[in-house]
Amino acid sequence: MKTVPFGSTTAPAVVAGMMRIDDKDDAHIRSLYEAARASGIDFFDHADIYGGSMHHCEERFADALQLSASERDEIVLQTKCGIVPAQGMFDFSYDHIVGQVEGSLRALRTDRLDVLLLHRPDILVEPQEVARAFDDLEAAGKVRAFGVSNHTPRQIDLLRTAVRQPLVANQLQLSLTHAPILAQPVAANMAAHEQSVVRDGGGIVEYCRINGITIQAWSPFQDGFSHGVFLGNPAYAELNEVIDRLAAAHDVTPLAIATAWITRHPAGMQVVLGTTTPQRVRDAAAGADLELSRPEWYELFRVAGHLLP
Repeated sequence: MKTVPFGSTTAPAVVAGMMRIDDKDDAHIRSLYEAARASGIDFFDHADIYGGSMHHCEERFADALQLSASERDEIVLQTKCGIVPAQGMFDFSYDHIVGQVEGSLRALRTDRLDVLLLHRPDILVEPQEVARAFDDLEAAGKVRAFGVSNHTPRQIDLLRTAVRQPLVANQLQLSLTHAPILAQPVAANMAAHEQSVVRDGGGIVEYCRINGITIQAWSPFQDGFSHGVFLGNPAYAELNEVIDRLAAAHDVTPLAIATAWITRHPAGMQVVLGTTTPQRVRDAAAGADLELSRPEWYELFRVAGHLLP
């Protein structure tokens, strides 16, 4: 499995996301986990809200796997906090962050989280509150590394006015057909084109590269925001023709090509899978080990509908 820089260490280019395991039985979760491990994926992504109730998917993961202490040491557990669905708000207060971490530790049956991400920006964020929570969690050995999700450059800068720990990751939506973080800068200052509109605070990919923040691409096969996948979708016939041709040329699946398009980027991104199908995990892992040529990458970019001036 290809690895990418991650804080002071490295991590696999593919992350196994556990968002959809809430209705899976123990055997299915174990098969998904084993497929990931056999493919070189030792990084598992959670969030406190996954599963419809607080910590449900985290609990299902722990209940199904029953990891020994030595097995726990072999993997990276990442979770997220900050969204409060029951109250329709975000909360980066000290009490909420610390309380949610305690809940995740109990649900995951572990004494520490390897990575904690702040899940979507809290408009009412007070950086000093976040810093105090991070300091206490780090000092207690409960969280080893910290990051964010769906944050803009200026939102990260605001946190960094108080937070002293490196922010090692920023989880952002990215796929072949949903790629404003890559496509917008190409069309910068072209007033007549929708693609030129800045939606991420300006240059989030470049910002993360400059500051050593690993981008984690979520919904890597979605055609937009919860609109379904583009792979095999008749609405993207021309794109799928190219994907199928490249898949045949490289002897991989179309899903592997869609993965390789993201992992080819020199930012060293991680692809966060949402699948619960073991074979798709294996296919994505194969894609991460495939390096598309520059002409292949740009052909996919163009045929996905992005303007190349």
